[in-house]
Amino acid sequence: MSHAELLARHRAVMPAWLALYYDEPIEIVRGSGRRVEDAEGRRYLDFFAGILTNAIGYDIAEINAAITEQVARGVLHTSTLYLIRSQVELAERIARLSGIPDAKVFFTNSGTEANETALMLATQYRRSNQVLALRNSYHGRAFGTIAITGNRGWSATSLSPLRVSHVHGGYRYRSPFRHLSDEDYVRACVADLRDVLATTTAGDVACMIVEPVQGVGGFTLPPRGLFAAFKEVLDEHGVLLVSDEVQTGWGRTGDHFWGIQAHGVVPDAMTFAKGLGNGLAIGGVVARGELMDAITAQSISTFGGNPLATAGANAVLDYLENHDLQANAAKLGTRLLTGLRAATEHNEIVGDVRGVGLMIGVELVEPGGDTPNPRAAARVLEEAKARGLLVGKGGLHGNVVRMAPPMTLTEDEADEGLEALVAALESVRRETTGDATP
Repeated sequence: MSHAELLARHRAVMPAWLALYYDEPIEIVRGSGRRVEDAEGRRYLDFFAGILTNAIGYDIAEINAAITEQVARGVLHTSTLYLIRSQVELAERIARLSGIPDAKVFFTNSGTEANETALMLATQYRRSNQVLALRNSYHGRAFGTIAITGNRGWSATSLSPLRVSHVHGGYRYRSPFRHLSDEDYVRACVADLRDVLATTTAGDVACMIVEPVQGVGGFTLPPRGLFAAFKEVLDEHGVLLVSDEVQTGWGRTGDHFWGIQAHGVVPDAMTFAKGLGNGLAIGGVVARGELMDAITAQSISTFGGNPLATAGANAVLDYLENHDLQANAAKLGTRLLTGLRAATEHNEIVGDVRGVGLMIGVELVEPGGDTPNPRAAARVLEEAKARGLLVGKGGLHGNVVRMAPPMTLTEDEADEGLEALVAALESVRRETTGDATP
């Protein structure tokens, strides 16, 4: 079946709001390492990893073996009504890695569900439905997480179970404080937080939830230390800090295992998902024991942390640690970021190149200014695909090209991907400006 035929069937039975990349969407049917093949036989170097989820890559023998061994036992599911050895072992590892005192872990199926759980814990613990979030943020597609998402393009409804206030800080490129030094930027954002607490809340706020690097928002990040400064204010009011590590966890940022660690602060809770399963559905929350135990009603998770997912996730953590992929993310992320900045210095449609580790964003603008250029971003995706490279897209205005390859990326693959992306950006620059120079 051709891609066009499958697309027609997709549109007939799937929601119109379900996003698809490319003018001619593709079906990925095979993968190995960092490369995938579509149903029509075309091969690509994958620089988006299923939205950062295939963190180790494709067809990894050690992970396959752990999954196959569990399948061979004939038990894919039991529910949390029964003890699950691999779940307990994984929880012990994550509690230890979190650095959170007296940590406990609850497993879910996705980042959305993890963030919903964190919101439930915080609001119950504090007996308040007030939540602080960042502008330009994204935390999921469920009722509560849509409410705290600070990006209108992903906010499907204005109805909410929460009273939410959004503060400045996560998106510096278009911030009113962008012209300030790091120190003054942090100071201005802290002043904004204090003002929001004093004017738009009743004071007894449950929590603030932050992404150390805003993912869907376009891989934006604040100066280091911002969230430590925020926490000083939050502690004055008894407000909990939740770090959304769905995209930033497991060493992807390179210099730290968790994104929040770059700010020198230990949160009250962290949410996680994506890369932990390398394609298996798993997420969760790790939090202070007192906070995790705040729920007084009975509860279970039917599928969260099932034997198959936790067996695979333990193998993923083994692979991450045994191959020091955090260091690889730091090294190759720097290589990509440095190369991109040098190659696009004079490209009129590139407004900003930013990132940390293997999370890199290129914000595209109209030539001669900083007006968002979402059409250029869509065109870069097409041009990169034509050159055998898959990248992502995001940003408040849909004008940011995102790169987040598997953390097993090699130097040769980094250079290959960089060359393809730079060529795609140059092609779209010429198309946008009418430059006919060969």
